[in-house]
Amino acid sequence: MNKNIFNNTKVLIAGGTGMIGTQLVELLLDKGAQVKIVSLDDPKRAHPKTEFMRLDLRDYQNCITACKGMDYVFNLMCNKGSPAVATKKPASMFVPMILFNTNLAEAAMRENVKWYLYTSTVGVYAPAPQFIEESVWKTFPSENDKFAGWAKRMGELQLEAYAIEYGFNRFSIIRPPNTYGPFDNFDPKNSMVVPSLIKRALDGEDPFVVWGDGSAIRDFSHAKDVARAMIFAVEDKISEPLNVGSGTGISIKQLVEIIVNKLDKKPKIIWDTSKPTGDAIRLMDISRITKYGFKNEISIKQGIKDVMEWYIKNKERLDSGYNIF
Repeated sequence: MNKNIFNNTKVLIAGGTGMIGTQLVELLLDKGAQVKIVSLDDPKRAHPKTEFMRLDLRDYQNCITACKGMDYVFNLMCNKGSPAVATKKPASMFVPMILFNTNLAEAAMRENVKWYLYTSTVGVYAPAPQFIEESVWKTFPSENDKFAGWAKRMGELQLEAYAIEYGFNRFSIIRPPNTYGPFDNFDPKNSMVVPSLIKRALDGEDPFVVWGDGSAIRDFSHAKDVARAMIFAVEDKISEPLNVGSGTGISIKQLVEIIVNKLDKKPKIIWDTSKPTGDAIRLMDISRITKYGFKNEISIKQGIKDVMEWYIKNKERLDSGYNIF
């Protein structure tokens, strides 16, 4: 059973102004933690009850500065981008992730933190009907996620190496599915599927053109559920990799229908089948984390409704996030 281990502890959240980070900050503050955020975002995005440090964690000394005196370190750093951006700018995605993942884990280990959480990705998996944790090293990442997938795999392998050589096995690895929520990247040039569709729908695009035929099935989790899973893994000291997700998944067509049905004026939907549909199915096997006692709480319909309402209220705040692309 989970218990609160965070009261009066010092917790570092790298990426604490991002989509999952903002949810994690709120949850940890509620547990009595003293939270420090490190990010390249505008400081005004940071929770007022946290300490904020604007540091580039591609630099190892900045990672040492950030980790010094911390009890727990959560690495939520990631370069999120659409498949098109990943194809055109793979170095911009791959190299920074290798640097900040490597440097932050090294700093946390050297500073002897009580526990370290590493955020991996669904992109570490090869195409398959269902993603199972132990299958990762038997395959290669999908071509659609090659650079991000390998970068995140290296972060997982680094922690395994620390456990073998140094006995540092105080870490958790979370593999989230397609994650969405407030403070997502809504930039139309490089946003992921949910924020891209929400922005275009609420901005009144008509006809509403969607890539592919809508048949691709994806597993979506609200950022708050992912943040809850992170805390769950650390509190229960779970070291084996954990998939997070709904375990069921919905098609892109269903996702579009959920979004459009919440609009007052319904646009005409056009499926552009000249554009790629993506992997046919990406579904998380969540039996491992379910056995530990965790499950998502936010349905896709409720989550999409919440994000659409947040976007309407916060459109003017969307330019304060750091965008490496």
